[in-house]
Order: sequence, then structure tokens, then C-alpha cells
Amino acid sequence: MTRLAVLLRAVNVGGTGKLPMADLKAALAGLGYDDPKTLGAAGSAVIATIAKPAAVETAIEAALRSRFGLATEVFVRTHAQLAATLKAGAFPAMAKEDPSHLLVLFLKGEPTAAGVAALRGKIVGPEEVEAGPGCLYLAYGAGMGTSKLTGQIIERAIGLRGTGRNWNTVGKLAELTA
Repeated sequence: MTRLAVLLRAVNVGGTGKLPMADLKAALAGLGYDDPKTLGAAGSAVIATIAKPAAVETAIEAALRSRFGLATEVFVRTHAQLAATLKAGAFPAMAKEDPSHLLVLFLKGEPTAAGVAALRGKIVGPEEVEAGPGCLYLAYGAGMGTSKLTGQIIERAIGLRGTGRNWNTVGKLAELTA
């Protein structure tokens, strides 16, 4: 059995996609995944399964639609992928000193150099961005709440959908999937 991180897009953020984590945990157990655990309130969980990540994404997306009427994307990452994300981290000082303002945006695909360049052209504040393995690292030194660099702007510029977790959460998910 492999432990996998399950990341839901746009759940319990800004009043959208309401899903109590107890319901998510029950849904994961109902799908036959072993030892489901949720982390925080924004749609992060860890499961144990023999299924491949792509199959897990598809199954959970279908279950969320049918059980809760929630049409959202699911991003599944293995421990090795999470470890690689942490190891390749583009902003090591921020990861150590201000990890809650460092966001990892997990993507449905690999970011291209052209997409990252286009995104950098859209940044009007102090934010910084670097590409990583299947993700972007976004440094929000002045905070995310007042930033003009929104998910919609990011996704349009890079041409990929994503879901973000702060550096602390990514570290916890890596620990839980080990």
C-alpha cells in the first residue's frame, strides 16, 4: 500500500465549495481507501491505497460530484513527489523564516518557461514565482490577502489548473505520506 496526498481544488476557501472535512474523510473511506486522514479545513487528506494516483483522482472527483454535488478537481501526490517539491523549493530563506506566505501551487501538468514568463509579466506587486516539479512556488512576502496575484491570473498565464498549499502544509503532507 502506498500513502497518497489528496488535494482538492477550491474547497472551503473564500466561501466556495463547502465540504466539511468529516464528510470528505467518510467519502474517502466509502471509496475503500485505507486510513483516511484530513489535514486542515481546505481539502487536504492522506489515504492508503494500491490504486494509481490518476485513478484515485478520477474516483474522488466522481464521488464528490455524486455525493455532494461538488464539481472540483483533485490533485494526488505521492510521498516521492512531495519530497521532490520540498527539495527543489525555490525560496529557501522564506521556507525557513516565513513559510505561511510561501505557496506551492500543485498543477495539472508541468509549467512551461513561456507560461512562467507570461505569469511574471502579470505580477504588479512584490510577489515572486519560480517553476518546480509539477508546481509553482509563489512567494507572497507582503501576504496573500491583499495580493493582486490571484489564482485566476496565475492559471490564465500558465494555461494550467492548480491548487495551492502553504509550505507548512506541504511539509506535513510529506510527513503523513512517508
